[in-house]
Amino acid sequence: MIGTGSRWKGTLITSITWILVALFFFPVLWMVLNAFKSENDAASSTPLLFFTPEFGGFQTAYDRGMIDYLTNSLWAAGGATVVIVLLAIPAAYALSIRPVRKVQDSLFFFISTRFMPIAAVALPMYMILKTLGALDSLWSLILIYAAINLPIAVWMLRSFLMEVPREILEAARLDGAGFFREVTRVVVPLILPGIAAAALICFIFAWNEYFLATLLTSNDARTTPPFLGSFVDGRGQFLAVLSAAALVAALPVIIAGWIAQKQLVRGLALGAVK
Repeated sequence: MIGTGSRWKGTLITSITWILVALFFFPVLWMVLNAFKSENDAASSTPLLFFTPEFGGFQTAYDRGMIDYLTNSLWAAGGATVVIVLLAIPAAYALSIRPVRKVQDSLFFFISTRFMPIAAVALPMYMILKTLGALDSLWSLILIYAAINLPIAVWMLRSFLMEVPREILEAARLDGAGFFREVTRVVVPLILPGIAAAALICFIFAWNEYFLATLLTSNDARTTPPFLGSFVDGRGQFLAVLSAAALVAALPVIIAGWIAQKQLVRGLALGAVK
């Protein structure tokens, strides 16, 4: 009886899990289907599951300069991720392996920078960049995205560094390793999965950022999310081309996640061990 009850419970949990997965995945599937429809089919009040595939939406997105927006997004998100990793590793090292005084206060300060809504600092940020002549600049976006996502990376990497055996670090110091060599030759290889996980998450956050990219850019540095929003205007919603552009915009993140999936899983599992 106990075995039968356990099997029914396991079957029920599995069924509920698959239902939830289907519900969450359905909008993505519908976006993919709409990407290969004509505008009339995509806007039809009757959902069409069977249709003749078309590529007009992709061509329209390309004609409107989507490659340039994707390039800007890649530079902004990629540059911010590099800055975050370079700053987060020594910061997390100082907060874990060689903790500074009142480390809890420092940790709270890092995470408190995420408490304030972006809208609350958008206007001061706009005025500062306007005064400096740095509006519509990829460098401005890189620095802003790095500042916004750095606390997340620091907290993640600190949790990974807390699991590094101290005996390994002590052995390296006995062998004469200085700070730089200890970090680059010992610490970084040990937490490489965690670095990959933190970098990918920060890259996704920067890639998907919409509000600041819309407010602080106009032409030269405009990224993909505001470009996607441009397909919804007073004339209506262009679902086919919007779906096609959204599918193309999602591909870099999907590819990055697929390439780093092994390191990502190991990194998230490493950070969860206590």
